[in-house]
Amino acid sequence: MQLHSLELCRSQARQLQRCGCTLQHLLGRQCGGDQRCFGRMAQRGTGHPAGAWLQAQACTGLRRGQQHQGCTIGLGRDGGRAQRMALACMGVNGAGKTTTIGIITGLVRLEEGSVSVFGKDIIRDYRFTRSKIGLSPQEFTSDWFFPIERLLIFQAGYYGISKKEAQPRVKELLEKFGLAEKSETKMRKLSGGMKRRFQIAKALVNDPDILILDEPTAGVDVELRHMLWDFLRELHQQGKTILLTTHYIEEAEQLCERVSIINDGLIVSEGTPRELIKSLGKGSIEVTLSGWDGSLEAQISDFDFVYEPETDGGRLIFSVDNPERELTHIVATLSSNGCHILEVKINKSSLEDVFVAMTGRGIND
Repeated sequence: MQLHSLELCRSQARQLQRCGCTLQHLLGRQCGGDQRCFGRMAQRGTGHPAGAWLQAQACTGLRRGQQHQGCTIGLGRDGGRAQRMALACMGVNGAGKTTTIGIITGLVRLEEGSVSVFGKDIIRDYRFTRSKIGLSPQEFTSDWFFPIERLLIFQAGYYGISKKEAQPRVKELLEKFGLAEKSETKMRKLSGGMKRRFQIAKALVNDPDILILDEPTAGVDVELRHMLWDFLRELHQQGKTILLTTHYIEEAEQLCERVSIINDGLIVSEGTPRELIKSLGKGSIEVTLSGWDGSLEAQISDFDFVYEPETDGGRLIFSVDNPERELTHIVATLSSNGCHILEVKINKSSLEDVFVAMTGRGIND
C-alpha cells in the first residue's frame, strides 16, 4: 500500500483506534470492532467467477449491539454485460434498506444469512468482494478538512491503487462531476449538491462493477437530480450494476429495470415498474356529464365493473381492471342513454399506488 493512503488525519486515526484497528488492518486484515475496514484491492483479472453478481440471502446484521433485519436480494448473473441491471430498493424509514447495504459492504456485521459477490462470500473473500463494490452512503462520511482531490486519492489507496495510477482517474471523475475547479477545496466548503456529487465520485474511484447508492439525490435540487440521473444512466450503459435506495418514485421508474419494495426486512413485491403496476390490476375512468340526475344509476350498476358515482358536477368514477378496454363500453352506454359527456379522464395505477398497497404506508412515512 502506498504511503499516501495511510496519510490519515488525527480524527480518522482516533476513529480507527476506537474501532480496534491498526495500520495493519488497513493492509487487508479484518477490523476488530463491529465494522470492517476496506482491504487492498484484489488483483484484477479479465473475468469474474461464475455466479450471481450480488446475492444476499435472509440477512440479519448487528449494529450498535442490536439486530437489524436485512432483505433477500439478487442482482443479475455473470453472463455478459447486457445482463447487468439497475435495481431500486424502496421502503419506508426502518424497512431494512440501509441495513441491507451495510451488510453487503461490511459496515454492518453479518449475524445470519449469507452475501456473495460474483459467487464469492463477503466474509471469507472480503478483499475480492469489496474491490468489486463502490458505495455512496446517504450521509457525508469524508473528512471535512481535506481537499477533495486528496480525499479521492486516499480512497483509491484503500484499494491498493497507487497515487500515480489514481491521479488520472481522480481528475477524470472531478471533470465528469463538474468539480475540477474545486479540486483544492476542502469538503466542508462545498455546497450540498457538490457534496452529493463528490460522494458518487468517491464510490467510483476504484472503478467498481457494482455501484451501491443510498439515497443518491436526497436534498439536491431538480436540475442536479436530473444531471445525476443522466450520469447514472451512462454508467449503467457502460455495464455497471446499480443498486440504489430511494424515496423518489420517479427516480426508481426512470433509472431502474427492476424495483423491490421492502417492508420490515422483507421484499413484499418485486418486478419491473410495468409489472408491478399491472399486478395491482386497477385503474379508473372518470366521466363528467351534463345534467346528471341519477336516473341511470340502476342501469349503470348492472355494468360488469365497479363504479362510484359522484353527483356533484355530474361526475362518475368507474374503477376497472383495464381502463383502455372498458372506455369504449362505458362511453357508448352513457351516450346511447342520452347522456351528454363533457369530459373523460383515464387514471392509471402508479408505482406509488403499488407501494401503498404493499406496505400500507406512503413512501415518505
